[in-house]
Amino acid sequence: MQAALFEGPGRPLRLAEVAVPKPAEGQLLLKVKACAVCRTDLHLLDGEVPVPHLPRILGHQIVATVAGVGPGVENPPALGSRVGVPWLGFSCGRCRFCLRGQENLCPNALFTGRDLDGGYAQWTVADHRYCFPLPDPYADIEVAPLLCAGLIGYRALRFCAEAERIGLYGFGASAHILAQVIAHQGREAYAFTREGDREAQSLALDLGCVWAGPSTAKPPKRLEAAILFAPVGSLVVEALQALEPGGVVVCAGIHMSPIPSFPYSLLWEERVIRSVANLTRADGEELLSLAGELKVRTKVTTYPLAEVERALSDLRRGAFTGSAVVVIE
Repeated sequence: MQAALFEGPGRPLRLAEVAVPKPAEGQLLLKVKACAVCRTDLHLLDGEVPVPHLPRILGHQIVATVAGVGPGVENPPALGSRVGVPWLGFSCGRCRFCLRGQENLCPNALFTGRDLDGGYAQWTVADHRYCFPLPDPYADIEVAPLLCAGLIGYRALRFCAEAERIGLYGFGASAHILAQVIAHQGREAYAFTREGDREAQSLALDLGCVWAGPSTAKPPKRLEAAILFAPVGSLVVEALQALEPGGVVVCAGIHMSPIPSFPYSLLWEERVIRSVANLTRADGEELLSLAGELKVRTKVTTYPLAEVERALSDLRRGAFTGSAVVVIE
């Protein structure tokens, strides 16, 4: 099979012929149809998030069909059925985090495209517990961005509690999905983009945001919560300045540049800064169920597997709005 191999920080992905994997205990063999591109891939490529064992096949927003079943899989999905594979690919089920419903913090967790081979390939294997049935109304390229961009945004939204006015800093793959969920819930989303990015601001308004402007601007109303998707530490300070007392800033990325110092007065009045780590199966099940009811529009730019490097380069320089998806032939 063809796969795009990651061989170390700073090195381009290399398209190579490798053996089709065999499913081990508890795994499914999957024929990959599409895999969405994520900013986490850039952090892996740049060495900001380490990859323990190389070479590795990146990609963790996988849409695939079930082609085989390994031993020990109870009630397996039907062959040919469509499933999605997210970033969290394994948790132990025994540690104190798993036992209290925080499998996303499991110290023994393994992650798709970092510890486990991912979806920039024609075939892959995955733990059957982390293969989600996908809602029917979506084409493969439409549903792929929900599997990380959508999921991490949905988890971040949990920590906004009942906030009515929510700022979204960095209007890319995650925010363009989450804005629709927020509008569906009857709340207000405020989109913050790069300076002069009129295309992203126009998309934000089209998808239900009540306001869109540059990240350094002050919104027309004080925010009750803010979610940061852009990995820029200075935006934490910008968001705090836009926040009313008692509000929360949720940092949704796996990596962020250093946060500059700021006066305590910005944090005072019971404002909170918190991070979001990974996702749980409950997040996936809830979001995909909601997506089946609410037809989320995903704006997608597609690339063939042979051009995955260009997809990552385009993501790095902000060459598209919405999401990029690698289509596997």
